[in-house]
Amino acid sequence: MTAVKDTQDVYLSSFTEREKDFAAGPAWLNEVRRAAIHRFADLGFPTTQIEDWKYTSVEPIARVAFQLGPRDATAPATEEIRRSCCFDLDCSRLVFVNGHFNRELSSRESLPKEVHAGSLAEALARGAPVLEQHLGRYADFQDRAFVALNTALLEDGAFIEIPKGLVLEKPIYLLFVSTAPSGGQASVSFPRNLILAGRESQATFIEGYIALDEAPTFRGLGREPSIPAGHVSHGGPGEVYFTNAVTEIVAGENAVIDHGKLQQEGASAFHVATVQIQQERASTVSTRTFTFGGALVREDLNIVLAGEGANAHLNGLYVTFDRQHVDHHTTIDHAQAHCDSRELYKGVLDDHSSAVFNGRVIVRKDAQKTDSKQSNKNLLLSEDAVINTKPQLEIFADDVKCTHGATIGQVDQEAIFYLRSRGIGRDEARSLLTYAFANEIIDRVKHAPLRDRLREALFVRLGRGPRRKET
Repeated sequence: MTAVKDTQDVYLSSFTEREKDFAAGPAWLNEVRRAAIHRFADLGFPTTQIEDWKYTSVEPIARVAFQLGPRDATAPATEEIRRSCCFDLDCSRLVFVNGHFNRELSSRESLPKEVHAGSLAEALARGAPVLEQHLGRYADFQDRAFVALNTALLEDGAFIEIPKGLVLEKPIYLLFVSTAPSGGQASVSFPRNLILAGRESQATFIEGYIALDEAPTFRGLGREPSIPAGHVSHGGPGEVYFTNAVTEIVAGENAVIDHGKLQQEGASAFHVATVQIQQERASTVSTRTFTFGGALVREDLNIVLAGEGANAHLNGLYVTFDRQHVDHHTTIDHAQAHCDSRELYKGVLDDHSSAVFNGRVIVRKDAQKTDSKQSNKNLLLSEDAVINTKPQLEIFADDVKCTHGATIGQVDQEAIFYLRSRGIGRDEARSLLTYAFANEIIDRVKHAPLRDRLREALFVRLGRGPRRKET
């Protein structure tokens, strides 16, 4: 507990050191920052005594005194970041290195001039009035320690504003690159993104998180057999880094938004993120979350259907190996009537990895005629893999249609036998069935070039699993 308290004090000290720089910014934001750091000091790091964190221990994060990365960190060469599967997609690209915007690696060529897309820090420096109205107004930090920490120490990220009625034919790619810590010091970044989609606009966004020059894979990271699922150790502060990201999205009336996230952090990385979406009347939002990397990962995806006739579609895929631990918490808040939501998350777990899925659907008293379906399906490739799944309905209205369910299973042996009888080896048959199970989520991606890249990433990810001998 002493180590955890010391780490908390490091963040409080970091805020004090940077408060002088913050003073030059907007007064309203400084008030938000101060409220957030005070709330973080009160909350501390979440523990497994809290229901929402019951199966995920953040002690490995809380015990490392992460330091804020330098603002002038050397940017990687373009050829280095091409390992991101979406880097050379035909679309606009905003690149952030250790949480800070990099103009040289970014490209806005395919964006109409009416669209604002760039650095949040630059927008704050210009004093864009729309930021005061929206930034920090949706991702509540009162009960979320990591959101509070991000809000207190936010400096940069993406700010995108799409005007009324504009339809973007090509996606906007937000790429967040983490480079190896220098001098053996563990580093942390706090990306903060704000996306405003105007009335009747249409757009696709992709968030990508990758690491460059990472430390040796899993060196001392959670290999000890005594470490329980949900608790990851580390091999020393110089081998890890921490990304704490928050994205706020506002979909205006009749807007159509497609949001994708591909998380491919380093094998020694910690990744905690919150995506908060606010939907207005008759808007449609589709999310696709792909979690392939990281040692300890937690993502909270929260959607508020705040206008009548809004529609939400949530899809997710997580593929884990070794001793990875991945935790997905989703909340769909039906606040108004005549809204629909559909949710499907799938997991593929191997080795000693573990995962958590907690899907919560809330139907408020006035949200009559709600139609909601939720499902979580998991494929265990190892007897040592662990999944904790909890689909959850909270209904306060009486005229609704809501269903939820969860399944946990192994590869169908009859299907393997069928494929082997056609001359396909056991390993290949097993891989084909695993790929088919996971590919259902990728098939739901609308943008064809992106869909192809995600398939490639899935092939690479599944190829990292341990080979098994023919029997």
